[in-house]
Amino acid sequence: MYFNKKTINFSKTKKGSVIVFFIIFAAFFQCNFAYSATVDELKDQIQKVTDIKSQLEKEIAAYEQELKDLGAQSTSLSNTIKSLNATINKNALDIKLTQNSIDSTQLQIEQLSINIGKNVDTINQDTRAIASLLNQVNEYDNTSIMENFLKYKDLSEFWNEEQNIYLIQNQIGEKINETKSTKIVLESNKTKTEKKKKDLLNFKSTLVDRKKLLDITKKEKNQLLADTKNSETTYKKMLADKKALADAFDKELEQFQSQLNISLNVSSFPVARHGILNWPLNIIKITQVFGDTAFSRTTTAYNGNGHNGVDFGAPIGTPARASLDGFVSGTGDTDLVCPGASFGKWVFVQYPNGLSTIYAHLSLIKVSPGDPVYAGEVIGYTGLTGFTTGPHLHYGLYATQGSKIMSYKSKVCKGTYTMPVADLQAYLNPLSYLPSL
Repeated sequence: MYFNKKTINFSKTKKGSVIVFFIIFAAFFQCNFAYSATVDELKDQIQKVTDIKSQLEKEIAAYEQELKDLGAQSTSLSNTIKSLNATINKNALDIKLTQNSIDSTQLQIEQLSINIGKNVDTINQDTRAIASLLNQVNEYDNTSIMENFLKYKDLSEFWNEEQNIYLIQNQIGEKINETKSTKIVLESNKTKTEKKKKDLLNFKSTLVDRKKLLDITKKEKNQLLADTKNSETTYKKMLADKKALADAFDKELEQFQSQLNISLNVSSFPVARHGILNWPLNIIKITQVFGDTAFSRTTTAYNGNGHNGVDFGAPIGTPARASLDGFVSGTGDTDLVCPGASFGKWVFVQYPNGLSTIYAHLSLIKVSPGDPVYAGEVIGYTGLTGFTTGPHLHYGLYATQGSKIMSYKSKVCKGTYTMPVADLQAYLNPLSYLPSL
């Protein structure tokens, strides 16, 4: 009777454990089923957003090709208006694409949040299961071998139970490993979520920029039509007057810089080598190189010294990026004093290796003096400010020791303006420091 009673009690215990594990399993299954349904819905939404993104990218690419074709044609009022219209349409699509990226990122964050919740639930369930298994093992271990042996009516049952305890111990080990793996996945999902949240903030900032750029381009077009009264002859005269002013301004600037005599130690900046700097744009199209160029020979502004930077063709609103980690030593807009004659909106960035770069003709500036910047960070967007015959980025490289931001009065423009100036020896060829083409 004693053996039968103990056997019955133990059987009840085993039966109770089975019921407990069944309940845990059922709850786990229902929870996972709910998670799966929600995740599947999110996957469908993400796919729809991705499909829209693909269509928008195709439409944007078509406008980019149109702008490229127009850029290869001669300068005329008709082509300029077409280019501005294409830019406006492209900017409108860029806004939609950026909003699409925001929607997609928000959905991905939601999906990761669900995965994190699932990971936490799995860890909690595994923890409870491990605790239950440990209780069974502890209960068995706290009983002497003789007591455990006397519970069973024969040796066979005793050895079977010993085997069961051994299997339970293995299950505990497996559950612990599973929990560790789930924790690793949990941390990974948390890291991904933090990155997505940063991406979301960047996309939202870009959306604000895109809306500003659209407004800027619309105003540019309306101002051009107002100034030219839609007359090609008036447009040509306007360009000629603009070029004459720019030539006079640059000649005055060159004379001023030639008198600076800023001390320059050649060891204060690195010897020219490709790859010291990163490209300022994602897509590289060089329209004028440094030094003696066909364009520089058509003007007396450079006084035989040639073009003092590199021009990169780029549609209005193309992100201009920092070439290295550094800080913004100044920003400005020469159009406030001398419209259409010089750099327009500019950013001057200084790097710790003794080099500085200028980004000119920007439509929108994203940084302020004193700001730290990091390689690849967007510091502004390309445009048509200053003296330009088409949208591009003027990218100049200086030996920092031989350059400075100064304010001086211009006789040509009859006003005082502020901009980077440099000893003529401090101008360097950017293509000697940028990656090889």
